[in-house]
Amino acid sequence: MTDAPPLAGIVVVELGQSVAAPFVGQLLADLGALVIKVEKPGGDDARAWGPPFIDGAAATFQALNRGKRSVVCDLRDPAQHALLTRLVLERADVVLQNMRPGQVDSLGLGAEALCARKPSLVYCNIGAFGRRGPLAERPGYDPLMQAFGGIMSVTGEPGRPPVRVGPSIVDIGTGLWAAIGIVLALYRRASSGAGGVVDVSLFETAAAWMGPFALQFLASGTLPGKQGTGQAGIVPYRAYATADGHVVVAAGNNELYRRFCTALAHPEWIDDPRFATNPDRVASAAHLDALVEPVMAGRPNAAWGSIFDAAGVPCAPVQDVGQLLAHEQVGALGLLASLPGLSQPVMGPALSLDDERPFAQTAPPALGETTIEALLAG
Repeated sequence: MTDAPPLAGIVVVELGQSVAAPFVGQLLADLGALVIKVEKPGGDDARAWGPPFIDGAAATFQALNRGKRSVVCDLRDPAQHALLTRLVLERADVVLQNMRPGQVDSLGLGAEALCARKPSLVYCNIGAFGRRGPLAERPGYDPLMQAFGGIMSVTGEPGRPPVRVGPSIVDIGTGLWAAIGIVLALYRRASSGAGGVVDVSLFETAAAWMGPFALQFLASGTLPGKQGTGQAGIVPYRAYATADGHVVVAAGNNELYRRFCTALAHPEWIDDPRFATNPDRVASAAHLDALVEPVMAGRPNAAWGSIFDAAGVPCAPVQDVGQLLAHEQVGALGLLASLPGLSQPVMGPALSLDDERPFAQTAPPALGETTIEALLAG
């Protein structure tokens, strides 16, 4: 990576809270942008999403807001509103917002109003259900979209109640789409001089996550169901209980299946006609699992890891968060970093540039640590 980070000189005004917009702002800050987080007088709701709390704010907030500057602004106060508008017009390259549908427009801070006054502005709307349609005015949150978008229908164990995927994959996924859109708009602006409007939504992200399942349904007419730790269409491709935990095996083709059977010391399963090809194994998954499960239960995770690694069978133990953080691979990649002013290390972005991980070097901001007047002055 060059001495200057990729987005050095770019100023972002973040009108948002919770997860999606803060994640985008943090990613842009990691890439070098100056991100100004505009908070209501009580602060981002995520500041109170605890316990646990770290250095005065919830751990969730601290994980999503490094590298930013915080200003407090009552958007309904005419004087403060005027100052914020001036900040956007004089300094901002990007505005991103995930406020309730219609709220920014009613305040005169929407894309149409601001881009008309500053055509070079890149404006990103992070919505719930998208810009149009019968649900466009409804709010949305990650678990609602995991439900409405069908994700919960394929998550969990067969015959059990719906399960939410633990990480906020809809919020974070929407944030990634937003970041891509913003960077694309900035790239286009570099040659044309014109900004533009980026629209992303939680619903569109949830629907996009379901793309393979949608095509499976369209091709077969059969609704995809819950697979537990497995994957419809590939067998064996799931977690098996061991003597002290679980190990996921991903034998995604015939050669890997042969290696898997050999590693289990049951080569007779290789030529069993019930398991000859992957479609055969999918049709006979229950029979195969009934054979595999007692064998896997006879050894601990570490033993199976060594056996499968030696055989060239892709596998992984099911780790908890503590095991993840303690693993040497996390340290080798530099995924965790300590920030001045923050008592616990934080997880960095999942990319590197020129073998360096871009990482904002300041802790998440205290509420209202700076002012719009100070930002305008300097």
